[in-house]
Amino acid sequence: MALIFFCKSLLLSLFFLFIETLAFSADQTVKTYIFRVDRFSKPSIFPTHYHWYTSEFADPVSILHVYDTVFHGFSASLTSSQAASVLQHPSVLASFEDRRRYLHTTRSPQFLGLRNQRGLWSESDYGSDVVIGVFDTGVWPERRSFSDLNLGPVPRRWKGVCETGVRFTSRNCNRKIVGARFFTKGHEAAGRFGGPGGFGGINETVEFRSPRDADGHGTHTASTAAGRYAFRASMAGYASGVAKGVAPKARLAIYKVCWKNSGCFDSDILAAFDAAVVDGVDVISISIGGGDGVSSPYYLDPIAIGAYGATSRGVFVSSSAGNDGPNAMSVTNLAPWITTVGAGTIDRNFPADVVLGNGRKLAGVSLYAGEPLNGKMYPLVYPGKSGVLSASLCMENSLDPTLVRGKIVICDRGSSPRVAKGLVVKKAGGVGMILANGISNGEGLVGDAHLLPACAVGADEGDAVKSYASSGQATATINFRGTIIGIKPAPIVASFSARGPNGLNPEILKPDLIAPGVNILAAWTEAVGPTGLDSDTRKAEFNILSGTSMACPHVSGAAALLKSAHPDWSPAAIRSAMMTTARITNNNMQPMTDEATGKPSTPYDFGAGLLNLDLAMDPGLVYDITNEDYVNFLCAVGYGSKTIQVVTRSPVNCPMKRPMPENLNYPSIAALFTSTSMGVSSKTFIRVATNVGLTNSVYRVKVEPPKGVAVTVKPWKLVFSERERKLSYLVTITFDSKNVVLDDSGAVFGSLSWSDGKHVVRSPIVVTQIDPL
Repeated sequence: MALIFFCKSLLLSLFFLFIETLAFSADQTVKTYIFRVDRFSKPSIFPTHYHWYTSEFADPVSILHVYDTVFHGFSASLTSSQAASVLQHPSVLASFEDRRRYLHTTRSPQFLGLRNQRGLWSESDYGSDVVIGVFDTGVWPERRSFSDLNLGPVPRRWKGVCETGVRFTSRNCNRKIVGARFFTKGHEAAGRFGGPGGFGGINETVEFRSPRDADGHGTHTASTAAGRYAFRASMAGYASGVAKGVAPKARLAIYKVCWKNSGCFDSDILAAFDAAVVDGVDVISISIGGGDGVSSPYYLDPIAIGAYGATSRGVFVSSSAGNDGPNAMSVTNLAPWITTVGAGTIDRNFPADVVLGNGRKLAGVSLYAGEPLNGKMYPLVYPGKSGVLSASLCMENSLDPTLVRGKIVICDRGSSPRVAKGLVVKKAGGVGMILANGISNGEGLVGDAHLLPACAVGADEGDAVKSYASSGQATATINFRGTIIGIKPAPIVASFSARGPNGLNPEILKPDLIAPGVNILAAWTEAVGPTGLDSDTRKAEFNILSGTSMACPHVSGAAALLKSAHPDWSPAAIRSAMMTTARITNNNMQPMTDEATGKPSTPYDFGAGLLNLDLAMDPGLVYDITNEDYVNFLCAVGYGSKTIQVVTRSPVNCPMKRPMPENLNYPSIAALFTSTSMGVSSKTFIRVATNVGLTNSVYRVKVEPPKGVAVTVKPWKLVFSERERKLSYLVTITFDSKNVVLDDSGAVFGSLSWSDGKHVVRSPIVVTQIDPL
């Protein structure tokens, strides 16, 4: 008995020792943390904040970045107990773990209304001397898009540097690429200590430890924003013509914060914001966001914090809305000081047809440029009929070669890259692929430079081809029809483009607007082929990509043009000019539609509409926003003084009476009414319009109220003069729950426009019924 008792006691002791070891091990796990520090608290004995941080909070080895421009604080690799100890210090305002972010992955300037030798291009000298900072995967500087031929000297105010590294020398910068930096410390820390999601570190077998682009995404976005004229451009014959960016003479500053196969880390992104503002950029373009479609509060979001620091210093920040559409409330990058950009189509397409053995023809798209099938019919097979999900999705090693060899294979979209599915089919011996959308993708299609004959089709055509394949003895072929221009209707809101409402503060409409983001031709890296797959050995100077990543740099380039034409305009004024002049109709002069459903789109899909640069140069009126206005907004949404300081760097005192967040002077109006409000409810909003047109102007209001909603505006006329450049007005929205018929999103939509006979200054109105908290 004594022996049994001793054994039990020993086992129990070992169990508790194991638990304690686990707890100790968990406590000793090192992660990267970002700390916001009250800059005013630095003791005078320390010459710099860095000396203070290393003396009082962490040793020099553990500190990765010190931030002192858009953000005050540091990032460091610490255990959770060390991080908790630092957070207890009275000078530390907040901390958050480093997170991994993801990339939101020509003819578009003409489609936006830009014309040679006139209009905004002419008035802005094509964006000359404006510097666009591109936060992305770097650049392939030898491309024609980045030539500095006939450009003037680098602006004297520019303070940036050209960091060198693997295959990147100081000669890779020029009068076009005026600066280049790369940020590795967050990645390297994640690689050493496991990192968020187990990712991190730089794989130097496929990457360059320098600003050189091994991925292609950064080269594409940089040239979309500001690429020079490149004649005889195409992607393997597709989209041939003259490639050019939106602001062809603007200068580029490259900030490589994203790395091939390992994403982008918050600590590095924040360091790039810090550097870019000191360097002297005018515009920041960041096609990066969370990978889960979930947005953090502003005080926990380094992109929002860094963007505030930049905006407060006069730098325009544009960001992609995300690619999680058409799901509602999928839009990301929601801070009201960021211009959030969704994606639409242009009037160019790359059609391909699937011809079935029964004579039926199904319409699709493709960028395949290899040997065609020449009309030969091949057996058709759908691996998904076996009931194995991985086979239906054509995942790696999921296809039975005996089933697919010599056949055209139907693959379902999802779970793996579209081009990777084609490679799986090719390895298994298939001769072609039909990529079928599911319900979530609807009829939205994007072209891909597949490695084998392949065509993407919508959900309806996908169901049809699967049904035919199950009939037995099915055959098919694929015909590729090249490039077609003049497609109607266009634009259409891309099915993948993230949608509202704003999940943090629905009082602010997001996205702000849309820009071309489907099948966009732009420069490409030489490090990988057009599919981006390691096995793709093709070289392409240009590539065609789709995503809100491609839409964002269109707005960045547009901001550069407007900044060049109007140097005194604030970031908010530039955004206002874009939003109030945006298009909401297609080239058939009909309401814009949704690619996912074919139904009319709403401001939850396109914000204020499609960027229309032909009108944005001269908007008539703008809605300006100051730093104080943004602080009042943060007070309005319930943030306390300490929390607001995390975002704004400076301590604030909110007024006793909390402001209304809806009264931020935004170019759109969103009215929220709770579902418990029975009968009639009213809300009144205030807006301030600034005249940037003719000095003596009279504007009259026109209201298109949401169906079942009453909208009144006082005064109904705004009379501007030399003394009266800013005038305010009130908008009262009356909601009768008994008469309003809400759409599927729980909202109704209208607009408010001011016109002087020449300008039309339009603001979308969104009225939403929400459930009480």
